[in-house]
Order: sequence, then C-alpha cells, then structure tokens
Amino acid sequence: MKTTEEVKGQLANKFLTGLKNRDWELMRSALANDVTWTLPGTSLLSGPAVGADAVIKRAGQLRDFGVMVQFNHILYGLDSVVLSLHNTASRGDLILDEQVAIVCDITDNKISRITTHLSDVEGINKFFIEGVI
Repeated sequence: MKTTEEVKGQLANKFLTGLKNRDWELMRSALANDVTWTLPGTSLLSGPAVGADAVIKRAGQLRDFGVMVQFNHILYGLDSVVLSLHNTASRGDLILDEQVAIVCDITDNKISRITTHLSDVEGINKFFIEGVI
C-alpha cells in the first residue's frame, strides 16, 4: 500500500514533535513496534536501537544531553521521508553543531527504519560519552 504524502508528513511531524516536546507516546504512535534506528560513530548513542522502546530511549538520551533540534525541511521520497535538521548543544568548552539528515522508511503507514546521517561524526563521538547523563 502506497503511503500518501499527507501521511508521511504526519508521521514525520509526530516523530519531530515527540522529540522536541519529550512526548514519547506521540512519537510511539508514529513507530512500528520493530522499528530500528541507526546512528553512525562510536559514541554512547551510536549503533542500532532496535524496537520502539529503544528508539524512544535514544530520543530521550539526545534530549538529556541538551541537544536542541532545529527543524529545516521534510523531504519526501516514494516510501520514506527525510528530516533535515540542525542540532546544537554545548557542555563546558565542548560544542556540538551539526547538520543532520534522518531518513525515515515507512511501511504500512508507520516508521519502520530510521537512519541518521551526520555532518560531524567525530563531534558526536566526543559529545555523547558515558558519565554525563
């Protein structure tokens, strides 16, 4: 079944609004139960998060680290959306400032796979470390 652009936009907005407002039930409503989220690098948050609970935990950790999410655009694909973001945060002298593209694959009108692409992988490796949150 083809997902309409309207539904893709609704899913993207639920994911983003859930992340920004820490509304995990709203985010969960956009996710397939077996969703996966991959993040590059070797940081505390890098690698795969498997399942809706793990995806929501990762989203919470992003916010716990103080990441501010600036939404730029939603880009529409055949069976996916891409969220174009600018993420920033600081801790002491350490600054996180990166462009982010989050690819959300959609299956059966739910986000089934999330793949994050970053402009500064080394920056997240330094920023998201054990013992901070």
